[in-house]
Amino acid sequence: MAEQEVPAPLKSLNSDDPTFISFVNKSSRNAKAWWLNFKGKPVSYGEIKPGKTLKMNTYLTHPWIFRASDGSKLLANLSEVYFPTQAQYEHGYPLYQSVCVTAPVYSLQEYCARLIRSMVRKEDICKLEIPDSLRKDISREPDLLRDITILSAKMSINDAA
Repeated sequence: MAEQEVPAPLKSLNSDDPTFISFVNKSSRNAKAWWLNFKGKPVSYGEIKPGKTLKMNTYLTHPWIFRASDGSKLLANLSEVYFPTQAQYEHGYPLYQSVCVTAPVYSLQEYCARLIRSMVRKEDICKLEIPDSLRKDISREPDLLRDITILSAKMSINDAA
């Protein structure tokens, strides 16, 4: 089966304009850093422990996404997708721009689904005496590729508007 390309704009476009970023994990959870390559495929750049930093030489058109170890979304400078800004220099040396990685304010339903997923075995979720719609939400684990596809579609709609 051929590899599907993620719809634009969530993919790296070029490597023309370098920039320098310092991702700072301000959340209480490990943050996984994902660069979206030229086909929109996520490439892992490892985990950033709480309170720690990942310095990156990247490019203006290279989008980044962050997830917690359990797959829950994290934000970079309050956005689900981070697009780097223009590089800044001082005395000819690059300045690393700080980008804060934080946890969003999860809805009560999202928070409860995360909590139940962590407490109940996957095969026992169907045994919970809760409405089918909630059971379905809890059964649907976080999926980075699905999230990227949804975000790409949203961004395409916003670009068209």
